[in-house]
Amino acid sequence: MTKLRTHGYIMTGKLFSRLGAFCCLAFLQGGGTKHAAQDVPLNLRVNVVLVQLNVAVTDNKGNYVTGLRPEDFSIAEDKIPEKISTFEESSELGHGAMEVARRQEDAARTGDPKAITISRVSESNLFILFDTSNYMYRTFVFAQDAIADFIRSMNDTKIAFYSYSRNLSRATSLSSDPYRLISGVRSTVAGDEAALYNSLLLTVKDASPLKGRKAIVVFSNGPDNASSVPPEDVAELAQSNGTIIYIISTREAQEDPVSAAAFERVSRASGGKAYFARDWRREKQAFTAIRQDLVHLYTLSYYPQPNPNRGWRSIKVSLVGKELQKYHIRTRDGYRLQPSAATYEPVASSEANGSPTATASN
Repeated sequence: MTKLRTHGYIMTGKLFSRLGAFCCLAFLQGGGTKHAAQDVPLNLRVNVVLVQLNVAVTDNKGNYVTGLRPEDFSIAEDKIPEKISTFEESSELGHGAMEVARRQEDAARTGDPKAITISRVSESNLFILFDTSNYMYRTFVFAQDAIADFIRSMNDTKIAFYSYSRNLSRATSLSSDPYRLISGVRSTVAGDEAALYNSLLLTVKDASPLKGRKAIVVFSNGPDNASSVPPEDVAELAQSNGTIIYIISTREAQEDPVSAAAFERVSRASGGKAYFARDWRREKQAFTAIRQDLVHLYTLSYYPQPNPNRGWRSIKVSLVGKELQKYHIRTRDGYRLQPSAATYEPVASSEANGSPTATASN
């Protein structure tokens, strides 16, 4: 049976047949240019999604469980078992560099092309979205202090600092320079109404093309009263591109049941958490809790098995082994497949005798 390999993903059976039918249709539509089409070989480019999951594992007391291995996890997408392709953990987790190196050597020694790539988290991108609306007038300086302390604590992380009221302000692009970032925090000024979901949607879109772990920390002091997009749109996009959303809010938002419920839904859907702080001390505690969560996440990825479902796909992550069933898992519960298309483009004559190729796209 003919197979087409696409960066670790093999298409067979019905999927390959559909691509073949697409090729035939393109050829028939050429009409009078049949001979030209034969003279110009084409490369077939197919978008293949690598699904990345950020997974928190905790015990009944909320303590993080460290030292887990790839074989301790199982993943199913639409109830179809998936094979873990990569497994990453923070440098602050249980496995040291020697353990990671040993497991990589074992995989290389077996010569198994399907061996799981195990590594430390190689790239981490964090966006901070700060509410500067008129809800913030009373606690503006305290919030700036809490954000500045949080930035100082995030070592080896690229951070972007944004602020919002009615509009989004991209104050500082992704940077590892804490002085530049804190300068951006200190330069913010209070604005007018709050368009949180508009601004959060734009921030999720900014994070979308980035590789590695992606997270957004929102500091909001009150309800959204100026957005044109609903929170459900934000949650779905964050789920689909693997961006974690954490929301820190205050008593003003918690006292509004609609806002509090929306904050909970958006953060939970992305695999993050929502925090409601009564005062500036609790705000700092919430930032500390988010940092602890980020450094204790496991990052797993997989190439989905052939699946006819072109819409919403559910994801179920489980722990393997009876002794691990007592622990709790938090991650996103699915994603919507992003539209993609097969495209054809001419190739150089030196590639004329080669077979069609495909490229992977996240």
